[in-house]
Amino acid sequence: MHPVVLRASASLFLLGCWLTATAQQPGMARPDLVLAQTVEQMPRGERQQVRVLKAKFQPGDRTVFHSHRAPVTVYVLSGQFTLELEGRPTVRVDAGTAYVEPAHVRMTGFNRSATEPLEVVIFYVSDVDTPFLDPVSRAP
Repeated sequence: MHPVVLRASASLFLLGCWLTATAQQPGMARPDLVLAQTVEQMPRGERQQVRVLKAKFQPGDRTVFHSHRAPVTVYVLSGQFTLELEGRPTVRVDAGTAYVEPAHVRMTGFNRSATEPLEVVIFYVSDVDTPFLDPVSRAP
């Protein structure tokens, strides 16, 4: 089994044990699962860099047209995040939910609201010093 898969499996097992152990104890904090998804194209180097970013979009703001070299997880704190992914249906991610942006897919993210700001937390695991995103040109 690949070392990254083995580490991920062990982490999930330990999380499951911790959840079971703390589920019945009053006063013990317990995390709620927001998203569990199997992904492809995670970095496989000797070392990885974990980045957690926070972004705030004013009404009408958008990202550059871009792609990522590894999957990116977006958790929406407030507002609604709209993603237009090339060749795929538009995705809307509501507050309190998460979405995994696939690697190597060209996309743009939007705050489509005319009145409400959007705030997201972004989790990115990559090979060390890999750019967070790669700006790309739109097809003619």
